[in-house]
Amino acid sequence: MVANRLGGDFTGAVLGPGDPEYDAVRRVWNGTIDRRPALIARCQRSGDVAAALRYAVAEGFPVSVRGGGHNVAGTSVADGALLIDLAPMRGVRVDAAAGLVTAEGGCLLGDLDAATTPYGLACPAGVVSHTGLGGLALGGGYGWLARKWGLTCDHLEAAEVVLADGSIVEATGHSHPELLWALRGGGGNFGVVTRFTLRLRPVGPVYLRRAVYPVDRAGPVLAAYQEFAEAQGADLHAVGTLRRAVANAWVPEGLDGRPALHLSTAWFGDPGQGRAATEALHGALAPAGAAEEVLSYAALQALGDTSEPHGHRYYTKSCYLTGMSAAADELAAATTEIPAPLSTIDFEFLRGAIAKGGAESAFPNRDAPYICTASAHWTDAADDDRNAAWSRRTIGRLDSWRHDGVYVNYQEDHGNSRAMDTYGGPRYRQLAEVKGKYDPRNLFRGNQNIRPSE
Repeated sequence: MVANRLGGDFTGAVLGPGDPEYDAVRRVWNGTIDRRPALIARCQRSGDVAAALRYAVAEGFPVSVRGGGHNVAGTSVADGALLIDLAPMRGVRVDAAAGLVTAEGGCLLGDLDAATTPYGLACPAGVVSHTGLGGLALGGGYGWLARKWGLTCDHLEAAEVVLADGSIVEATGHSHPELLWALRGGGGNFGVVTRFTLRLRPVGPVYLRRAVYPVDRAGPVLAAYQEFAEAQGADLHAVGTLRRAVANAWVPEGLDGRPALHLSTAWFGDPGQGRAATEALHGALAPAGAAEEVLSYAALQALGDTSEPHGHRYYTKSCYLTGMSAAADELAAATTEIPAPLSTIDFEFLRGAIAKGGAESAFPNRDAPYICTASAHWTDAADDDRNAAWSRRTIGRLDSWRHDGVYVNYQEDHGNSRAMDTYGGPRYRQLAEVKGKYDPRNLFRGNQNIRPSE
C-alpha cells in the first residue's frame, strides 16, 4: 500500500514499523543509536530516490539519507522521518584506461577497493572497509593515501544527485559546477548522491611496519614520531594509537591489557625499500614488539574492520593539534584512564597533498598539522555515560595544543552554528548560496546543516 503511494516509478521495498525486517534495517553501525523512522524506502535506483523524496515532501515527512550508516552520530536515521536507504545500491564499474570508477550511493569502501585493487588502482579513502563511501567522500575523507594523493572528496569528478524536488542532475566541472564544489567536502546536505565518479590513483603492494611501546615511554616515542612525521615524504604515512594492548603474534604477553602506544608506518614505494624508508622512526627506539609485512592495498584497508564491529557502542570526539610531543603526558594519562578495553586514542600527521589541494573544494582546515580522535568503544548500555565522558575529557585535555577547526565527519553537534564554526565565514556563505539554489526549503538538514542564504 505504501509503495503504491510512493508512485508507480518506485521499484524498491518500503518498510514500516509493522514489518518483520523493520528493526534490522533501521539499525546503523553505532549501537547507541536507536531511532525509529516512520518509513524506510529501500531504493534500487535514482528514480526510486526521486519518488521517495516527492512523497516525503507531499506528505510533510522529514528526510534522512543512509549510505553505509557508519557515522558515529547516527545522522542517517531520524525518529519519524522517511529514511532514504541507499544500501541496495552498491554497483561499481571501473574504467581502468580512463583512471575512473563509478560507484553507486550505497557502496562501502570495501566494494570500491575490491573492484579497483586488481587493476593496481585505488581511490584514496578511509581506513575501515565497511564505512560508507557517500558520507566519507561528502565530508572529506582522510586515509592512508591522503598525504600522497589528497582526500576522497578531491577525487570526485562527477556526481549524480537527486534534488529535494525529485529532479535528477549531473554535477560536473561544466554542469552545476557550484554543486560539485559543495559536494567536495561540504557535508552532503544539498541532495542525495546516487552515483559518484571518482579519479583513481596507481597503488601496488604496501610495506607496513608496526611497533608497540609501554605508555610510560610516550614522551620519547611521540618526540621521535613528530620529528619523523613532519619530514616524511609522500610515499610514507605514519599513524599512532594509544590503547590497552592486546597480546598477539607481535605484541608480547607482558604488555597484554596494559596501556600502550602503537605506531604503524605504511610505505607506498618499492616494498623492497620499505625497511630503509621507515628505519628513522622504527629504529630510533627499541619497541616492546614489532612486525613488518607486505600486503595489498585492499588488505591494508581492511585491517581495522574487526576492531569496529556493527552493533557495538561508540562515541567520538576529535580535534586538530599543532603537535604531538608536547601533549605526551596528557595523552599517556588519558590512556591509563580508558574505561573500556576497546577504546582508542588515534592520531596522525596530515598536510602533504591535503594542504596543497582544494581550490575547487569546500573542505575546510586543510592546513591542520595533526588530527587526534578519542574513540570510546564499549558494549554495555549501562556504561554509556562513563565512556562518552572519557572521550570528551580526553580531547579537553589537549586544549593547549589545539589547532583551529574540526573535521567535518567527526562533528558530534550537527547544528547550524557548529557548521558555521567548521567552515568559516566566507566558505559557509558560499555553501549557503549553493544550498539556497538546490535545497531552498532545507529538506536535507539532518547532518552538518548549511542553511540556505536568504
